[in-house]
Amino acid sequence: MKELLKVTGDHSGEVTGLGHAYAAGVVDVSHGPILYLEDVTVSFDGFKALNALTLTIDAGELRCIIGPNGAGKTTMMDVITGKTRPQQGSAFFGQTIDLTKLSEPEIAHAGIGRKFQKPSVFERHSVFENLEIAMKTDKGVWHTLFTRLTSEQKDRIASTMALINLTEQARRPAGLLSHGQKQWLEIGMLLMQEPQLLLLDEPVAGMTDQETEHTAELLKSLAGGRSIVVVEHDMAFVNSIARTITVLHEGSVLAEGPAAKVQNDERVIEVYLGR
Repeated sequence: MKELLKVTGDHSGEVTGLGHAYAAGVVDVSHGPILYLEDVTVSFDGFKALNALTLTIDAGELRCIIGPNGAGKTTMMDVITGKTRPQQGSAFFGQTIDLTKLSEPEIAHAGIGRKFQKPSVFERHSVFENLEIAMKTDKGVWHTLFTRLTSEQKDRIASTMALINLTEQARRPAGLLSHGQKQWLEIGMLLMQEPQLLLLDEPVAGMTDQETEHTAELLKSLAGGRSIVVVEHDMAFVNSIARTITVLHEGSVLAEGPAAKVQNDERVIEVYLGR
């Protein structure tokens, strides 16, 4: 793998940071994978939150990550998004973008979007306005709200609202939405930024059964056009969406494969499923 992980070439529309140039929205997935983590180690006061973690996510894949508390799931996402720097190992977005050399905003601009467990939306603004604000992240909120949209931009917002099942709530303040609807809205806000990799932390926590079912359909519909990594504890939900499940334990991969294989793995049963 290492021979593939080299920063090469000049690109138009590039983002420059820390002495390296990267193309915004241009991710080389010619070899298949969109995300490479290799031998990534992160230590906090002697505790290894990640212990030589190696993980590969294919372009267009929907992958679920499970594991007990303290397994390293959040730290893994922190490394991918630039919040935490590993002490050793490499993290690449496609073949050429070294995530360890970029800041959090640069990584977001390169095409990685992250959703935390608790939804974060502009509660006083409508669903439509939230999506509009997300689409114009390079401008201030008030400038965005008073700038006239093009027909193409309006169509993008309308299609995103339809996708996240919030068309009928377009003018409703986000603060009045249900918990599940807020989760969908935040996913929609990420989609407005056109990421190629989405990281979702427990997206169905606190949802009703109906909302959970809709979220499963939403994520399955998004896969293929972009890559999605879901960290989740709800195994019924995981089974409904994932072709491949990765189990983390003590900062490294304990098991990986189809749901049936993973759930019948004696090590997984012992440390996580408890059956």
